[in-house]
Amino acid sequence: MKKTIYFFSSGNIKREGNTLCFIGKNGKKFFPISEISSLMVFGEVSFNKRLLEFLSSKEVSVHFYNHYGFYIGSFYPRSHYNSGFMTLKQCEHYLDYDKRLLLARKFVEGNLKNMLKNLTYYNNRKGGLDLAIKFLEETLTRLNEAKSVEELMALEGQAKEQYYLSFNVILNAEEYRYVKRERRPPKTRLNTLLSFGNSVMYVTVLGEIYKTHLDPRIGFLHSSNDRKFSLNLDIAEIFKPIIVDRVIFTLVNKKMLDSTCFMEEFGGLYLNEKGRRTFVQHYEEKLQQTITVKRVKASYRRIIRQELYKLEKHLMGEKEYDPFVAQW
Repeated sequence: MKKTIYFFSSGNIKREGNTLCFIGKNGKKFFPISEISSLMVFGEVSFNKRLLEFLSSKEVSVHFYNHYGFYIGSFYPRSHYNSGFMTLKQCEHYLDYDKRLLLARKFVEGNLKNMLKNLTYYNNRKGGLDLAIKFLEETLTRLNEAKSVEELMALEGQAKEQYYLSFNVILNAEEYRYVKRERRPPKTRLNTLLSFGNSVMYVTVLGEIYKTHLDPRIGFLHSSNDRKFSLNLDIAEIFKPIIVDRVIFTLVNKKMLDSTCFMEEFGGLYLNEKGRRTFVQHYEEKLQQTITVKRVKASYRRIIRQELYKLEKHLMGEKEYDPFVAQW
């Protein structure tokens, strides 16, 4: 299986035959191009146009993050999967408000059900989460009452607040206590982990979208009017609780992060190179983890792709979309 390569430190990337050569402060590292699906660049990395031509010919995408770990853009090979028909179907389902609302409701449903899976899992082991579980279950029953996407997002926001407050029971560390959600900049360790993890999750989904006929610019829960990409945000809602949040629970409860993994700059708190490496290592392990879905074993990365195929079938009128829900 091809894999994602992460570059955290500064250096130069060049082609040497059918391999990528990264030249950094610790010398050279080689990566066979046949084993690479995408590159994630966090460090100050330089390369030339010929390298991009090589990556394009091998269908390897490159994603760039800024100094603080926030996504800033991507290089994609010329797509072989563009479909005017699918784009028209996405537009049809976006412009028909009832069709858009149905899909938006499905994404929120998937998000809430997977948050509930986490809460139920930890409630069975630690207790103390009954009220949060009840709140999310009641919110699920109210989704059909929502008459607009804005109402759906408001319900989801209320549920997320109760869910994040539950982290104070799940996490065995006072320094990761949840008070409120802060994004740009994050100011607490927990908000830092959530922001970084979600950012990487959005790009993971974006990369999978580009391997389908779907257009990432046309979402249904998140508006397509004021951002370049929105469909990846929709799909990521389903998977953030069972991938990003589970990684955070593991890292914190097993004490894999400490003060040396964070840096303070301009009023914000961010993961430094050491912290990012630790997070990404466990994030990739989670993506590669296989589970059984309908008697078939599949990795979480594969399940994300399958979710996109399910959406394609819905848009083409073949089968109504239902979100993936973890079975623990």
